[in-house]
Amino acid sequence: MSNDLSVYQLVLDASPIVQAVMLLLILASVASWTIIFGKRRIISNCRRQAEQFETSFWSGGDLGALYRSIETRGRSGTGMQSMFESGFGEFSRLRQLGTQSDQLLEGARRSMRVAQMREIDRLEKNLSMLATIGSTSPYVGLFGTVWGIMSAFHGLGDVQQATLAAVAPGISEALITTAMGLFAAIPAVVAYNRFADQVSRLEMRFDAFMEEFSTILQRHGSIRGAPA
Repeated sequence: MSNDLSVYQLVLDASPIVQAVMLLLILASVASWTIIFGKRRIISNCRRQAEQFETSFWSGGDLGALYRSIETRGRSGTGMQSMFESGFGEFSRLRQLGTQSDQLLEGARRSMRVAQMREIDRLEKNLSMLATIGSTSPYVGLFGTVWGIMSAFHGLGDVQQATLAAVAPGISEALITTAMGLFAAIPAVVAYNRFADQVSRLEMRFDAFMEEFSTILQRHGSIRGAPA
């Protein structure tokens, strides 16, 4: 084994098992950062769209006109817009069928709840992957470290005198896997906690909107004729 202690040379001199562990950790880190950048974009877009929709919703305009404007753009809305579209559309449909007022509100809330669940599922997608990477990467790195140290000490049996120079490269290459495990785990854990908190806040925001919108629909339910 070479005595050159550069990281590149240590990786090249590592045993196949340790190299496989390093490769696995590199792939985990790449997957983690891919999810982080993608999830950051999705959540930021959802928050921005929620703010824009709330501005339109609470502007005092006609809800029927707002619904029709969304319909003309196609069913591509997300978040609050999707909840509004589902709830108002179901409310109008049931109202035209002559459904009783209490069933009108129940049907609208059920449609909004389904739209909300779809949206939360979309926002939470791949978060479990971040949690898995964050929780397992240190142990995978530790496995590589233990294996590398075992190989280093096993190699001492082939030399007549055990010296630090003989064992240092093997231990160093083994410790690299621990560092790589932490490098993969720390960003994943931080990102998971941050995104989970943001999704939870968005879910509470959706719940508040559904309650406020349900109150408006309840008032519409007592007025004869479809609100659209």
